[in-house]
Amino acid sequence: MYKVIFMAATVLLSLRVHAQEFSVTGSVRDSRSNQLLTGASLQLEGTNYIAVSDAFGRYRFEKIPAGEYTLMTRFIGYADKTEKVNVSSNTELNVRLEETFVMTDEVVVSATRADEKTPATFTNVNKDAIQKQNFGQDLPLLLNWTPSAVTTSDAGAGVGYTGIRIRGSDATRINVTVNGIPYNDAESLGTFWVDVPDIAASSQSVQVQRGVGTSTNGGGAFGATINLQTNTRNDKPYATIMSSAGSFGTFRNSASFGTGLLDDHWVIDGRVSKIVSDGFIDRATSDLQSYYFSAGYYAGNTMIKAITFGGKERTYQAWYGVPQSRLNNDVEAMLTTASNEGWNEAQTQNLLNSNSRTFNPYTYKNQVDDYRQDHYQLHFSQHIADGFSANVSLHYTPGKGYYEEYRYNQKFSSYGLSPVVIGDSTIQSTDLVRRRWLNNDFYGFTYSLNYEKNKVNAILGGAWNRYDGDHYGQIIWAQVSPVPTEYQYYFNNGDKRDFNIYGKTTYAFTDRLNGYIDLQYRRVTYKAAGTENEQNTIAIDKEFNFFNPKAGVTYAVNENQTVYASYSVANREPVRDDFVAALPGQDPRAERLHNLEAGYKVMGRTYMLKANYYLMDYKDQLVLTGQLNDVGASIRTNVNNSYRMGIELEGALKISERLSWNANVTLSRNKIKNFTEVYYDYGANFDEYNEVRKQYHNTDISFSPNVIAGSGLNYKPFRGLEATLLTKYVGRQYLDNTSNASRSIGSYVVNDVRLTYTIQPTFMKEIVLSFLLNNILAEKYASNGYTWGYAAGTQLYRENYYYPQAGRNFMAMLTLKF
Repeated sequence: MYKVIFMAATVLLSLRVHAQEFSVTGSVRDSRSNQLLTGASLQLEGTNYIAVSDAFGRYRFEKIPAGEYTLMTRFIGYADKTEKVNVSSNTELNVRLEETFVMTDEVVVSATRADEKTPATFTNVNKDAIQKQNFGQDLPLLLNWTPSAVTTSDAGAGVGYTGIRIRGSDATRINVTVNGIPYNDAESLGTFWVDVPDIAASSQSVQVQRGVGTSTNGGGAFGATINLQTNTRNDKPYATIMSSAGSFGTFRNSASFGTGLLDDHWVIDGRVSKIVSDGFIDRATSDLQSYYFSAGYYAGNTMIKAITFGGKERTYQAWYGVPQSRLNNDVEAMLTTASNEGWNEAQTQNLLNSNSRTFNPYTYKNQVDDYRQDHYQLHFSQHIADGFSANVSLHYTPGKGYYEEYRYNQKFSSYGLSPVVIGDSTIQSTDLVRRRWLNNDFYGFTYSLNYEKNKVNAILGGAWNRYDGDHYGQIIWAQVSPVPTEYQYYFNNGDKRDFNIYGKTTYAFTDRLNGYIDLQYRRVTYKAAGTENEQNTIAIDKEFNFFNPKAGVTYAVNENQTVYASYSVANREPVRDDFVAALPGQDPRAERLHNLEAGYKVMGRTYMLKANYYLMDYKDQLVLTGQLNDVGASIRTNVNNSYRMGIELEGALKISERLSWNANVTLSRNKIKNFTEVYYDYGANFDEYNEVRKQYHNTDISFSPNVIAGSGLNYKPFRGLEATLLTKYVGRQYLDNTSNASRSIGSYVVNDVRLTYTIQPTFMKEIVLSFLLNNILAEKYASNGYTWGYAAGTQLYRENYYYPQAGRNFMAMLTLKF
């Protein structure tokens, strides 16, 4: 009996030895610069063991049976590398990759992106990070945890109209490009992500540069640059189905495919998506459709790629906000709000009877924004000779749509119509429904010539773009007056042309010291003529010539530590509304920004730390003062001196193989040295019109919190499961430039939990189950707002409006990868 037991134990022990499993770990670096490479793909050939190098350039395979394997490493822009690895114990294998001259999609964005030798402040978000957070919300919500970012959603749940501020700078001061092509609206310089819903599902990477950054195409970067690259070449065929469902009737369905490399040259990719949501705010519905298709030809030194993407959106308007009186459930104050707004009885009852956080003043069923936008891009890239490559891109974006609104008690004269006479009565006003249309075309080209050899990396680039947009309004129904079919009550055209040329050079003085210089000339012309919504005539004919120099150095203390410093100047033209609202003879001036950046980065095996100091000194920054023009539109005024100054800290810590932590914090001062507030006193009997001016000194710039922090604590209890606690803190934001706490958004902290479980069955690539629980502590907060007020004799009236965000809510997603 003992002999049998002994033999059985021996057999079991032998099986245990043969079944032993080990780990294979290591780093991935550039063989020439020794730079750690994040996002490299590694696979033990012939197996389902796949890894991606992390933020530290490290990779890890776990539970690998003993044996001999071939490790294949791939990274875009580098030659594939295979290495034999004999696994008989826990093994470390460090991989070094050689750059390749094979033309890749990256050349399309390389001219406008920063790299490790560029003395700029930037954060890269790779495809893996994008997809983990992509439950169908707009792109700004996916960038919420990058440093110095504050995001907001009009509908309160991240679908529909969303926005992002970086270092306190709003969307009109954030330059956005997609594959190097300008995306900002040419006239407003704003960015409307709702026009390209689910673009994150077709995004390869996003680089966020803070400050002036490097020279790029489109409007000037006065706070940041968001440089998005869509899907790059994938040599393997694939198909992906993503379905999401969550709170507020939110659903997202997306299907994408790729042919892989056909006939050694061709790659075709595509995606279609549908997103619907009821929104957190009353009636804040969204119905979004989007698509992406591309066809690429690759032949060693040549790449030609055609891309089309776009979407159709129909969103119920939620952009008016919730008055403070409604948030506070203050009936008396709500009645005052209704009076100040001039609301009728039905509107007042809607205010009084709505939920305190979800109130929407609009009740008309078709109070919608309805817009379609399509993007067409053609990229041609060629490796010309040793060290030389060139890229030329053509683009065309047509857009057409309207927003429809019900208007109460409108004067006929405000629409160029005569009063209606019925019998012996003359009717001066009526309820009506109007549509305000925008029909535009944006087209042009970008180019870059790149030279990289020995100690020099030089780029000559630029662009020419033209915008042609018609603005017009139609009355489609009136309660009293018969209105002619398709009656236009205003029409004007805007024509904007933007030319720029830049030269950038990075020169390696030594193996450690690199100098950088970047010079850009930009010429902008803008013409607009016709009548505006308020029946006022506009005639704009402006030209701006800007010179934007940038220079800096980077120094590698050793292979793990780098310091950098740069100084940049940027100029930015006023937007359309600045010209339209300007008082006669008081045209707005262009803004100028002087930007100093200085930083330090250290990266170890298990930690990373970035520290950056910035000073953004503005001349003639345009800000709201409260002043109105003769038709009641708000006027932005140039202020002589204002600045933003702060420290950004960004870090990552690998606490163990299962636990890691990423965090960032921004501490800043954002000041206007001298500010004049304007408000109007209508007298105790509302029969006067007095402009009152009040002086302030060293006040905070609106919507610029002094503290912004983000955190992601990630835990992997076992293979396939990942749990992440996401935390965001935003300090107090002022609604105007007076530093008045009664006109502010209180600080808030929001915690989200994200769970991801990945299965790799034998019959398909992956099944991914994801769950996102937002605002788990049900924080009641608003992320955006505005304020206005007036005086009536000794009484001062102030109305604050806020955009409340949803309480506890969830999204669940199933992803099938074939």
